[in-house]
Amino acid sequence: MPVLRRLRSLAALLLASILIGGAAAPAVAAQSTMVVRAYFLLDDRAGGDPALVPVLRVVPRSPAVATAALRQLLLGPSAFERGATPAVRTAIPSGTGLLGVRISNGLATVDLTGRFAAGGGSTGMFARLAQLAYTATQIPTVTRVALRLDGKPVTVFSSEGIIIERPLTRAQFRDDWLPPVFVDRPAYRAAMPDPARVTGLANVFEAVFRVRILDAGRRVLTDQRVMASCGTGCWGRFDVTLRYQVSRAQWGWLRTYTLSAKDGSVEDVREYPVWLTP
Repeated sequence: MPVLRRLRSLAALLLASILIGGAAAPAVAAQSTMVVRAYFLLDDRAGGDPALVPVLRVVPRSPAVATAALRQLLLGPSAFERGATPAVRTAIPSGTGLLGVRISNGLATVDLTGRFAAGGGSTGMFARLAQLAYTATQIPTVTRVALRLDGKPVTVFSSEGIIIERPLTRAQFRDDWLPPVFVDRPAYRAAMPDPARVTGLANVFEAVFRVRILDAGRRVLTDQRVMASCGTGCWGRFDVTLRYQVSRAQWGWLRTYTLSAKDGSVEDVREYPVWLTP
């Protein structure tokens, strides 16, 4: 019976993947393609600051994974993603080009056109550096990113005078560009079959938060308490498996939130669509 359920789920996903338009299911990567991640910015429903979110892209298969991912990052969110609620955005200026990527001893040296430094405002500048750092370090062997613009090493970034004394890392952007509960998998609009594995980082009171899965009609399918490996002033990892049931494949929602230690009210809500299957 479990095998039959898996076959039905795969068939539904394959069928849905050929749909055209914003309602299409996540594309299924063939042998000639691969999936990479680009890190954009997801708006906060409550009007707070946007924070990083991983978005999947299917691209031609290549050993140059970092190059493929960075190209997708520079293309920016799709029209559908920009118009969604909450919306997906980017701080990287349109027209920024990728001149090259070199990886050695865990360091990715990324050479971009000078357009990457265009514009103003320190917030936007730090946001684009965070997007760059997270996208380039999705490869396990890459932990640091050195930035070049038009072939020249960058030590002072943009007209904002941001000092870059050492290679960029994910850790330096956690406090400002991750939400309190950051889900790295599943990504935005990714497939999340039952059982659903959810992983990421959290910095919340006493390391405790909750994860919900909602169906297309926003009916709660599961709501589980989760504890990260560290909390209240430090970032901890979490890796949890949730079970849910739906009668048909559909778009649903993955929601994370915390409960106020003061009065139990819901706080730090973050959600985005995922593809649910029976």
